[in-house]
Amino acid sequence: MLERATRTIKTAGLLLAAYFVLNIVLRIVLPHSLELDEAEQSFFSQYLLAGYGPQPPFYNWMQYAVVSVTGMSIGALIVPKNILLFLSYLFYGLAGQRVLKDQALAAVAMLALITLPQVSYMAQQDLTHTTALLFASSLFLYGFFRTLDRPDIGSYLVLGLATGIGLISKYNFALMPVVALIAILPDAEWRRRALDWRMLAAVAVALVIVLPHAIWLQGNLAFASSDTLVKMAAGSEPAGIVRIGKGLLAFLVAIIAFAALPVAIFAATFRRDFVRALSAGNRWTGMMERMMLASLAGIALIVLFTGSTTVRERWLDPFLLVLPLYFLAKMQAADLDLAAGLRRFRPVLPVLMACVLIALGFRVVGAGLIGIYSRPNVPMAGFSRDMTRQAEPALVIASDPYIGGNMRLQLPDVPVVIPDFPAPGIPAYAEAKGPVLIVWRGKKTATAADAVMPERFSSALTAAGIAPQEIGSLSLPYYFGRPGDNFALGYGWVRPETR
Repeated sequence: MLERATRTIKTAGLLLAAYFVLNIVLRIVLPHSLELDEAEQSFFSQYLLAGYGPQPPFYNWMQYAVVSVTGMSIGALIVPKNILLFLSYLFYGLAGQRVLKDQALAAVAMLALITLPQVSYMAQQDLTHTTALLFASSLFLYGFFRTLDRPDIGSYLVLGLATGIGLISKYNFALMPVVALIAILPDAEWRRRALDWRMLAAVAVALVIVLPHAIWLQGNLAFASSDTLVKMAAGSEPAGIVRIGKGLLAFLVAIIAFAALPVAIFAATFRRDFVRALSAGNRWTGMMERMMLASLAGIALIVLFTGSTTVRERWLDPFLLVLPLYFLAKMQAADLDLAAGLRRFRPVLPVLMACVLIALGFRVVGAGLIGIYSRPNVPMAGFSRDMTRQAEPALVIASDPYIGGNMRLQLPDVPVVIPDFPAPGIPAYAEAKGPVLIVWRGKKTATAADAVMPERFSSALTAAGIAPQEIGSLSLPYYFGRPGDNFALGYGWVRPETR
């Protein structure tokens, strides 16, 4: 049965579609309290802007379009993300067809993406911009490999589309077209692809997509780069060889963490064939090797020049995404009989799919057993119900996007703002024609007494002339939590007659 399911891209695609439908169903049946990225998308989906902050806007634009049509719901947040992930796998398989020249092997390569934890588990758990990056990277590989294999105007347009989407998905994608160009330089025939007049069409498509955000970025560069710089910061570590060593060690650990599982699975299932294939190769595997080496060298230089001591595995997504396809291409280049290895490899794929679904579910429903709570365990529906029992707000002012996004999901017809977004100050307060609900999350969230308004939020309210009244706090038990394990929020009201 598994052999039949992996016979073509189409049959493997049906298996993948069923898997992503299960992911959607699982997330919908779990509590509708949002993960951090989900909450940000819920909040930002109220606005169509050229830039939203430290992350590029592609996913925000997509989410805005969906919510504008369907309204806000958990489905409006979950379904588009799973469609993007499905398309990531699909375009990866189509890219594999160009390299492997074998439908069945390309189908296996497509499904083998699930061996990458950053793709299979982390993207499902709580990553939105990275999901867009995975989609753009797969689409880029398809357009790039198609252009190298049999160039036509369509392949160049796909390349331009992927480049444009990638650049407004995650800023680290900017390295992708550079390393692709470096990778084809030694091959005379492939070099000509880069000098083809149709490349101008690809550049034009990319520029059209990127231009609105690029204009915004020109005036907001410090704001857009602040979050990345904080994550990469070396903290109190003094400059010098020690900091450089820590940065390079973190980089090495990230590479190992990213690649360990696929290497282990391929080695365990293909055994000697995998080892024998390491010394084999062809122009395709050579090109992929140059892509990976050039990208890793580029990241190493960034680590050295910025003095970073932090490198996250997901930053490697676009550059090491090709790894499963590369392994299969190496084994094919070695001219080995892969039938036995594929028989052992195929059953691993549905097992990994089941493991991902179980892990995603257990981290929520099993939270009380392990004593570690994820954000879907937070009883946001209960908070919203209790806070609005006596009145429906005309406006919600939240302390941060996480609280704001959750309140928007619970009160989809009520506008939600945070200080200084979407405009400096809180101008929406003066325009509210009804009671205003103010909600915050304190530094500690165990008992109601811990829900102290953060100083920064308090200062922002004071600067806007907002004095919350009827101040209270709520402490509610986690979903699937242990007795006594609670989460707390603070809230207050400003009534029309008191303004």
